[in-house]
Amino acid sequence: MRSKKMEGTSAPSLRRDPYEVLCVSRDSSDQEIKTAYRKLALKYHPDKNANNPEASELFKEVAYSYSILSDPEKRRQYDTAGFEAVEDSMDMEIDLSNLGTVNTMFAALFSKLGVPIKTTISANVLEEALNGTVTVRPLPIGTSVSGKVDKQCAHFFGVTINDEQAECGIVVRVTSTAQSKFKLLYFEHDINGGYGLALQEDSEKTGKVTSAGMYFLHFQVYRMDSTVNALAIAKDPESAFFKRLEGLQPCEVSELKAGTHIFAVYGDNFFKTATYTIEALCAKSYEDTTEKLKDIESQILRKRNELRQFETEYRKALARFQEVTNRYTQEKQSVDELLKQRDSIHATFTVTRPPSGISNLSNGSSSKVPVETESPTEDGNSDGKDKSGKKKWFNLNLMGSDKKLG
Repeated sequence: MRSKKMEGTSAPSLRRDPYEVLCVSRDSSDQEIKTAYRKLALKYHPDKNANNPEASELFKEVAYSYSILSDPEKRRQYDTAGFEAVEDSMDMEIDLSNLGTVNTMFAALFSKLGVPIKTTISANVLEEALNGTVTVRPLPIGTSVSGKVDKQCAHFFGVTINDEQAECGIVVRVTSTAQSKFKLLYFEHDINGGYGLALQEDSEKTGKVTSAGMYFLHFQVYRMDSTVNALAIAKDPESAFFKRLEGLQPCEVSELKAGTHIFAVYGDNFFKTATYTIEALCAKSYEDTTEKLKDIESQILRKRNELRQFETEYRKALARFQEVTNRYTQEKQSVDELLKQRDSIHATFTVTRPPSGISNLSNGSSSKVPVETESPTEDGNSDGKDKSGKKKWFNLNLMGSDKKLG
């Protein structure tokens, strides 16, 4: 059974061989690795080592090592090429299960702002489950149970299925109309008689509710991990649309056999209890819905691959668009400037004397405005009578002036 990361997996600054950290050999079985991890995780859990910074670092190292060795593909990659082959695909989680008041308020603020923060399961819950001291309430197939669970506490439920139900597959879902923050957990039976945490799903907000589900349907079902989306968008905000489906992560599928299976609802709120409704369903009663889910999952996967290819095309086209847009701006400025110069030159062709007395002709030469004169006729007069009359009047004045002068 493939296990999701169950505790904080931030990569330690100084990395040791995961096999060395968990004290197991390279040929150890999955169960041996899981058992070693559970013991060490409880030993170094922050809840039990609040005043021991060294234990906190060891806890992270143990969780990081287990997150590699618990995944068959990552284990194979590590065995082949070391840390470099797996570090790009590692999910970073923050351990906030044992915070002080100030840090808890900090975390709650970030959560309210939409920054997803992953938390660990408290050591008390894990230890009580491993010791088999938890109370398990029955949850028959086809029924639902509602309740309220305190923060960092868990309510355990036993879902008993027969061979036919195991063959058809089952679904366990938890919803909260109050939009409480919680985790849905699945526990395996431990060889010592207790229960060891095997799978976990964090609640996600969908519409007006928060929900989490585990789907044992004999085909791969996916969940939307908002943390992956948030990290991808933070790195490149402009690619938010193209990163929307990057948070699609495969749910851990296990073919459940007939018998009783243990699930739990863990209160993951920072300050208050989590209200919830948990239900267990047999897929046989939802054959059409199951087929629709299978079909839509395949469509979303295809769309994710298409978006990855389209993003490359889009970025090339966007770069080309920016290039031609810049040229458009430059060409427009160039044309406007040429037309402006042209209009200025045209304006210099005029007979109107400039106010400064200097002509605006392009050659810089000055010109005088010609004085309008009357053209005489052949006999020297343009109009005989009027001209002679003017002369007489003119001559009389001259004669009078001459006499006075004489």
